[in-house]
Amino acid sequence: MAELSMREAYGLALLAYGEKNEKVVVLDADTSSSTLSKKFAEQYPQRFYNIGIAEPCMVDVAVGLALGGLIPFANAFSALLALRAIEAIRSNICYARTNVKIAANYAGVSDYKDGPTHHSITDIAIFRALPELTLVVPADANQAAAFVPLIGEIDGPVILRISRAGTIPVHKEDEPLQIGKGIERRRGTDVTIIACGSMVGRSLRAAELLEKKGIDAGVIDMPTVKPLDADLICEVAARTGAVITAEEHSIIGGLGGAVAEVLGEQQPTPMIRVGITDTFTRTAPDPDSLMDACGLSVDQIAASAEEVLKEKE
Repeated sequence: MAELSMREAYGLALLAYGEKNEKVVVLDADTSSSTLSKKFAEQYPQRFYNIGIAEPCMVDVAVGLALGGLIPFANAFSALLALRAIEAIRSNICYARTNVKIAANYAGVSDYKDGPTHHSITDIAIFRALPELTLVVPADANQAAAFVPLIGEIDGPVILRISRAGTIPVHKEDEPLQIGKGIERRRGTDVTIIACGSMVGRSLRAAELLEKKGIDAGVIDMPTVKPLDADLICEVAARTGAVITAEEHSIIGGLGGAVAEVLGEQQPTPMIRVGITDTFTRTAPDPDSLMDACGLSVDQIAASAEEVLKEKE
């Protein structure tokens, strides 16, 4: 689906940012060949630390480096960060508001062949509940790369959720990004699809299917899940009167839950969440077919949009 995977773009962007900013240091939990932080390690071995298979320890080392005035980027699999390292992230990064950047790799079901233990379908719910944390979920390779210097320059804890797989390209290289702001990829009048990560491209394709049926669907790219762009959510909900959310994550506690909280309090609107239902995932031959099997297909997004229109009527 994509010309360049998100992790490849991230690895190159991290190297480029490190070339410009000597304060950048990189850590990994013995997965640098997977997260592609190895690109930085090969160029700047003196600024790279392989902590081993010990994600909580990696977080603590990153905290120490940040307290020393450096800008650490800590890399590991999202599932392991959200489960094994969460106490260290909460107490030593978020509570202390330490300037650590975490690249949560292999997000969603992009690690398709390693099964449910490595799939990360609850990480957004876990991370966004932490105070003081900024949570970024880029839509494609270009956006992932563009966010690297952006999050590096802000002061405070940030998690960048990165897919292992390629995604449908949606972001132009020179397109401006702002933390806490969504992007209106397509303006609609009948229904709005609010998506993050790999589901942005799929939502745009779903909107094309809906157009053939005479349904004018808007698409919002929401790369910052926390802080959430509540103003934009309320604006498009008021305009179209029906909302779909789409995410490569459980429907419990993720982007859909965050949008529902905003709409429930500020702009009550008919809404359907597209995501992984309350179940564990499985393996598949490739990430795209696994996403389809998990209910994340283009057709499922379009069908949900048609369904929410019935509630609107």
